[in-house]
Formats: sequence, C-alpha cells, structure tokens
Amino acid sequence: MSELQPWQWDESTWRGHVERVRAGRPLRPRSWPGGAQVAVALSFDSDHETPALRDGEVLPGKLSQGEYGARVGVPRILRLLERFAAPSTFFVPAVSALLHDGELKSYVDAGHEVALHGWIHERNALLPPEAERELTLRAADTLERLSGARPVGIRTPSWDFSAHSLRIIRELGLAYDSSLMADDDCYEIVADGEPTGIVELPVEWIRDDLAYFTMDRFTTLRPYTPPRGVLSIWRDEFDVAYAEGGVFQLTLHPHCIGHRSRIVILTRLLEHIASHDGVWFATHAQIAEHALTGGTR
Repeated sequence: MSELQPWQWDESTWRGHVERVRAGRPLRPRSWPGGAQVAVALSFDSDHETPALRDGEVLPGKLSQGEYGARVGVPRILRLLERFAAPSTFFVPAVSALLHDGELKSYVDAGHEVALHGWIHERNALLPPEAERELTLRAADTLERLSGARPVGIRTPSWDFSAHSLRIIRELGLAYDSSLMADDDCYEIVADGEPTGIVELPVEWIRDDLAYFTMDRFTTLRPYTPPRGVLSIWRDEFDVAYAEGGVFQLTLHPHCIGHRSRIVILTRLLEHIASHDGVWFATHAQIAEHALTGGTR
C-alpha cells in the first residue's frame, strides 16, 4: 500500500513535520557590544574542490574551479578582512582542510573562526542518519586537530538540514547553527516544542553569492545579475539591518567572490558598512553568544 499523499495527511502528521525544528524566541539583544547599532556576520564557505568530489566529478577542469578558491580567493579575502579589521567565520568541509595544508591555521592566525561544514560537502538529506552522524563527528575531530580548537558552530553543507541534523548538533554540544531561514536575526531553535538552547544565525539565498554567480556550461544555469546589481541588493540588506539594530549576515565562497570583478563589490560593500558609526564586525560564534546572553528587546 502506497504512503499517503500530503493532501491526505491528518493534522497530527502535517503539524508534526512543521514542529520538528522550529524558530523559538527571538534573540535580538537589547544592545550590541560597545553600544554598536548593528552586528555584521561575514562568513565564507571554503568548499574548494569538495562539491565536485562529492558528486564524483574528478576531471581536472571542475576541480580547478574549486582550487581557485584556495589558491587565489582565500588570500584576497584575508587581505580584505585585515584591511577592515573584520573577524569572520570560515565554514570548512574537512576534506578541504586536509587538501590545503595550513589554510585553517591562516584563518586562526588572522583572528577568524573555523566552523563545521560537513566532511566532503555531502548532501545530508540523502544520507542514512548513521552516515551523517559519523561524517559530522569525523569532521569535527579533523577541524579540531588542524585548527587547534573544537568548532562550536555548524553550517550544514548546502544548508541541507536533515531530519537528523539537530540531534547530531545537540550530541556534539554545538552552540549555534547557521543553516536555517526563519528570521533575519538570531533565534533559539525549538525541537518538537522544546527550547534547545542552540542559537540559529539565519542565512538566506538573497545574501549568498552563489545564488547570483553560479555557472554551469552544460545547463541553462547562468549568472544573470551583474556584480554591481548584487552590491545594490546587499547594501540595501545592510541598511535595513542597521536601521533595525539587528544582524547583517552574508554567505560567500572563496571560489566565487574571490574573482576580480566580485572582490571589487565586496570591497565596496565593506567600505559602505565601515562608513557607518556603531558597526560590530564579529564571528558567528561571538554574535550567537551575545545574542543568547545579552538580553532581548
């Protein structure tokens, strides 16, 4: 007998799916450190070759596109962040860290955070729960060994938050996640109606470079928004976050934003942000901790 279709579900079924992982209390603090008006959470997913490897694409052309991120993109990004004294968070698949010796150390030495981003950029929703768990725990051990510190946060690869991801996050004792999209500002994750104490620092495709710049020569996937158009969108996102006193979070990829015409718009964006008084550049871990302990409005 076939499973029921969604339109045939009773209330307990559809309500159960919705309430498995839900946004709880808002965590916009009464104030940011130093009296800042806005918290700026820059993040970089250092995927490099792992999405291609995950999909079994092992020819040199596709892998070279990822290698660009480590070879060219990361050094450019680190120089730019140093210029603006902007501590940021690098979400790193463990295989990326193992492929590029010393990269994690360069992040840590520059004052940035290293956080979890899977083992080989796997698709969690396609994995058996025991495989997702084993890969995540193995990745945590690897990043700790290479960076010198145990990660306190995670971004699931491709923001693919499975039915089992939260259980694994809780088992690891992580402080925050940055994969979900229920708000502009931080909130506490609720599991089946119960608060977890885990902070969500939300993402959104609007604030992700790959949503605008992805290119696949074998399909119709093409970048249709010019870099200066993306700059306009991100600047507006920041301006409203500043006016509201909230969080401006951005998700970037070294192999994407690291290109010349794109690093230009990131530079212009940071110049715009830095022209405002009361901006707190902080890692995701710092923002999550303050959001949880700083008191809400």
